[in-house]
Amino acid sequence: MLVTGATGLLGSEIIREAPSSIGLSSKDCNLLSNHPGDAFKYEISRLRKEENADIRTVVHCAARVGGIKANSDYIAKFFDDNVRMNMNVLNGCKEKDCKLVSVLSTCIYPDAAYVKYPLTENQLHMGPPHESNFGYAYAKRMLDVQARAYRRQWGCNFVNVIPNNLYGLNDNYDLESGHVIPSLIRRFYEAKLEKKSSVVLWGTGNPLREFTFARDAAKIICWISKNYDGEDPVNIGCTKEISIKELSDIIREFVGFGGEVIWDSSKPDGQFRKPTSNRKLRELGWKEDYTSLEDGLRETVQYFKDNYPNLRGVR
Repeated sequence: MLVTGATGLLGSEIIREAPSSIGLSSKDCNLLSNHPGDAFKYEISRLRKEENADIRTVVHCAARVGGIKANSDYIAKFFDDNVRMNMNVLNGCKEKDCKLVSVLSTCIYPDAAYVKYPLTENQLHMGPPHESNFGYAYAKRMLDVQARAYRRQWGCNFVNVIPNNLYGLNDNYDLESGHVIPSLIRRFYEAKLEKKSSVVLWGTGNPLREFTFARDAAKIICWISKNYDGEDPVNIGCTKEISIKELSDIIREFVGFGGEVIWDSSKPDGQFRKPTSNRKLRELGWKEDYTSLEDGLRETVQYFKDNYPNLRGVR
């Protein structure tokens, strides 16, 4: 199995789950090439010939990702870069006859009054996504469209999975581009080091989110790669909701920051909620429980403490 984005949060967990896999990072292969498929196709050929690698499945984790600020500041870049990566990977997999499992995101689902919660896979294209994810969300939507088109015209075995908010050990802790959990961990930890009396956080803290430990998502994706060949995407995330305010309280406690939290309501909250259904995954046969948010956060915070400042987005 070949894994793109192998040095990222999810890709690195997939490599740990399937240690015989080969990981590709941006240093190994330029997926932003303007010649769709060429660089990725060449890399598959090279690995098969020079390293005798039996590459039959590709898991596509590489993406330009970020939190609400990055998504708002770089709308076009998030769209362009993700479309380019997807074009290269899908073209390469078609040419080299590889099964492809691509990772989407629940932020691509419609944000409209007529959408029914929890979100099911058949509602994916029923309306526009939330404005805060505009560029990224539509690029990931097009990945689903492209995978279906390749399957229908050329018979490609292209599968899509939809996790919700992932977190874990090898996250991006950059305060400008990181997601909510790594950003909260770093803010509270550095405030504690600097003996600050308070931390200012964006929004009201009221929005609800679902969070999945990246290790759980990696296990499910490896299972999907062997057990599912369908056209329709599959939600794979843990379906327990928690408010951002409650989440921050848990992280603050685990970090050990005793100061005040000030919520800056002049900053955007993003989408209020987007609960998902993982019924399809369960019906396909996945039986394992998810890591509890408390256990996953405890391990993640401890990892951050043990490795600070030598972490992605910090060093």
